[in-house]
Amino acid sequence: MSTVNMLEAKTHLSRLVEAVETGAEKEIVIARNGRPVARLVPVAKAPAGQRIGVAKGKFAVPDPDPALDAEIEALFSGRP
Repeated sequence: MSTVNMLEAKTHLSRLVEAVETGAEKEIVIARNGRPVARLVPVAKAPAGQRIGVAKGKFAVPDPDPALDAEIEALFSGRP
């Protein structure tokens, strides 16, 4: 953990962000008048959820049913 003053943080922000992003620094404390006021830390990566296609091959899609299609169309169009 390193500490930088506000002026240095403003001047070298991209370098500080790169240091945190690459893991060269785990955390950088930004100080004002020698007192810590903020921390620059990497954003935690969100775990990847399930991907599309995880059920591939686990069930069969039935053939289209014209009678059922007409019923669904009637429901969506508001016809009895």
